[in-house]
Amino acid sequence: MKIIGIVGAGKANKELLKSAEEVGRLLAIEGVIIVTGGLGGVMEAVCRGAYINGGITVGILPTDRKKDANPYVKIPIPTGMGEMRNSLIVRASDILIAIGGGYGTLSEIALALKTGKKVIGLKTWNIPGIIESHSVEEAVSIATSLIKGK
Repeated sequence: MKIIGIVGAGKANKELLKSAEEVGRLLAIEGVIIVTGGLGGVMEAVCRGAYINGGITVGILPTDRKKDANPYVKIPIPTGMGEMRNSLIVRASDILIAIGGGYGTLSEIALALKTGKKVIGLKTWNIPGIIESHSVEEAVSIATSLIKGK
């Protein structure tokens, strides 16, 4: 199975959350496993979209308690590592999609690019190396095309 990591804002506006949920829905239809940080915001929205559509969602949690995962995480993995768990999200993923986000998301993008992983950006940081997408459908299309080539 191919794994796509979704990184993004822990707190986001309605538009970004709607986009994240649609990304989750479309990826579930494609049959990929989704890995997130397992908490709220973009992470919860993408997990909700995938979960409702039969997708497999993995949450790599910063805490040491499974119960901290959002309700749409099928497989919670508590780490007790705080933000250091960002590298686990990146390493577990074949490709990443970044949706919005602040410095935590930027750290995940940087780790991914440093390790040679492709990062598709949707309303996120505009830095060299990110493959920019202008819509949910484009982000998912790029990600699934790239992952099929792996």
